[in-house]
Amino acid sequence: MERDFLLIGQGLAGTALGYRLKKAGFSIQIFDRSESNQSSRVAAGLFNPVTGRKMVKTWNADQLFPEIVPFYQELESISREKFLHQQTIYRPFISIEEQNEWMGNSADKAFSDYLEAIVQESQSESLNDPFGGVMLKNSGWLDIMTMLDSMKGYFGEDLKNEWLELELLKFEDGMWNYKEIKAKNLIFCNGVAAHKSNFFDFLPFAPVKGEILEVKQEFCPDYIVNRGVFRVHLGDGIHRVGSTYTWHDLDQGPTESAKNELTVRLAGLVNQPIEAYVSHKVGIRPATKDRKPFLGKHPDKQNVYIFDGFGAKGVSLIPFYSKIMFQYLVESTSIPSEVDIARYFNYI
Repeated sequence: MERDFLLIGQGLAGTALGYRLKKAGFSIQIFDRSESNQSSRVAAGLFNPVTGRKMVKTWNADQLFPEIVPFYQELESISREKFLHQQTIYRPFISIEEQNEWMGNSADKAFSDYLEAIVQESQSESLNDPFGGVMLKNSGWLDIMTMLDSMKGYFGEDLKNEWLELELLKFEDGMWNYKEIKAKNLIFCNGVAAHKSNFFDFLPFAPVKGEILEVKQEFCPDYIVNRGVFRVHLGDGIHRVGSTYTWHDLDQGPTESAKNELTVRLAGLVNQPIEAYVSHKVGIRPATKDRKPFLGKHPDKQNVYIFDGFGAKGVSLIPFYSKIMFQYLVESTSIPSEVDIARYFNYI
């Protein structure tokens, strides 16, 4: 059985790149164990153009955000499933000074594609927002688990629900051989597991543990609230709340300290009690040392590539960079230097 591309991992990265390749007529084979794919399946799924404590426009936003909605809508169309939720994000101000600063930003053309409104008063007695806040557009969230599961049908037999055993990979006669499969190209899209291989162990992954709660609360506005903690309404009064960022204790499961931290931060944003805790989940994000993803070709191994390292912003990054990676693979275009793994070849 010959394939043009053998992909390891069907998280967000493997799904997006696999889709682009298959759509273009290339033969692919994806290996993935969905139950072990905890990064994509536990991720919050937000796409947010203004992030961080200082509320700055996210890196490369003007290239990234025009690609997000059309790409996921295309996947919805071919999978016949709904998982993209375009929704305003409301970020309360923490001071009158910040309010004044954003009144100035509202006239800045750099922010015009992302600002829906600046409000100068509280939007609800259920919120701690005495100074008002900024309503962001071109934002929302992706139901990643539904997306990944629905795309299994699209891939069909091109997706094997098993983990690829790296020790069985052999390169012979210009092909990567694995059991009955012979592939021209091998692509790692398997998150932090790529670092554990002897192919890409030189890349400086900086995995981050993230914990997320699902809680029941009565307050259900038609926007996402995000300041210090995000809260996304999933339906039926259930909200996803997150997220923590921990570089330690990566092997531990859900922790009581993270649950308490998220509960306190939520109480600082929403003036309502938590009626019930529905779930508490944890995932390890494939973040990188410089917070830029890894795209490119292995410096020594023939026809071995990586498309990985998207961290907590995978939903925003992957539509654009999967197009860049696809064009690199099939059209021999260049990869932007800031995401090309060649930036780390001196460290091998």
